[in-house]
Amino acid sequence: MIKRKFAMVTITALAVFGLVLSACGGKSVSGTTAANELEQIKKAGVIKVGTMGTYPPYTFLNDKKEVDGFDPDIAKEIAKRLGVTAEFTTQDFSGLIPSLQAKKFDIVISQVTITDERKKQIDFTDSYITNNVKIIVNTKNIDITKLEDFKGKTIGVGLGTNDETYLRTEVLPKVGDFKIKTYDDVITSLKDLDAGRIDATINNLYALKPIVDENGFQIKAVGEPIKSDMAGVALRKDNAELRDAMNKALADMKADGTYDTLFQKWFNETPAK
Repeated sequence: MIKRKFAMVTITALAVFGLVLSACGGKSVSGTTAANELEQIKKAGVIKVGTMGTYPPYTFLNDKKEVDGFDPDIAKEIAKRLGVTAEFTTQDFSGLIPSLQAKKFDIVISQVTITDERKKQIDFTDSYITNNVKIIVNTKNIDITKLEDFKGKTIGVGLGTNDETYLRTEVLPKVGDFKIKTYDDVITSLKDLDAGRIDATINNLYALKPIVDENGFQIKAVGEPIKSDMAGVALRKDNAELRDAMNKALADMKADGTYDTLFQKWFNETPAK
C-alpha cells in the first residue's frame, strides 16, 4: 500500500514537472524572442529584399546587371542602419507579395502602394514616396484626355499593381466598358502604346522619363493627376520589431538629409515637403 502511494506521488510529481518544462519550452519556441525576425536578420547579417528590377528609375538592372535604382538605394540605406547588408531578388511584380508571404525574402521594396486591401495580407512601413499618377497616351492621340474617354478603348496596366485594381474597381464601374490589358513590365506596355496596340496606360512621370528618353517612345501625359499613391516597404504581418526599426531608419534618413540626397540623385529634384 505504501509502495503504491509512493508510486502515485512520484508519477504526479513527474507529470507536474513535465508540464512546467513544457510551459517553459513553449514560451521559448513561440514567444516574442524566437519570433523576432529583426533579431534573426541581425544575426544573419543580411536582409533579403524582393524587388521588380524592371521599373527604372525605381528598380532596375544596371549595365553591370546589378540591382539599382531609388528603391534599392533606400533598401541599402535601411540595411546599413540596421547593421546588415541588403541581398536582392528580382521577379515579376505580381509574384512579390506571394513570395514575401512564402518567406523567400524578408521585405519587398518595389513601389508597393499602401492600400487597405493589401494591409489585410501584409504590413507596411511608413510611406517613403508619394507618386502622382497620370493618363499616358500616344502623342498622336487627341481622343483621350480624361478617364471618361477610356470607354470603348484598350487600356494597358501592370499586372497585380494598385493601378490595375484602381482601373477594375473604380474606373470601370464609373466610366463604362473598356478593355484592360495587363503587363509584367512597364517597358512592354509603353512599346505597345507607342505602336498603337493599346490606347492608353496610367503611370507616374518619374517612372516614364528614363524609359522614354532611352527608347524614344512617342508618348505624352495628359490632363491632371488622376490619383496619388503612397508606397511603403512591405513585410509580413506580426513583425512589429522589424517594422519599427525600418520606420526609425526612414525617419532618420529624412532628418539627416540622406533621403533628400537619394531623391535628388534619381529624380533631379528635391522631394515635396
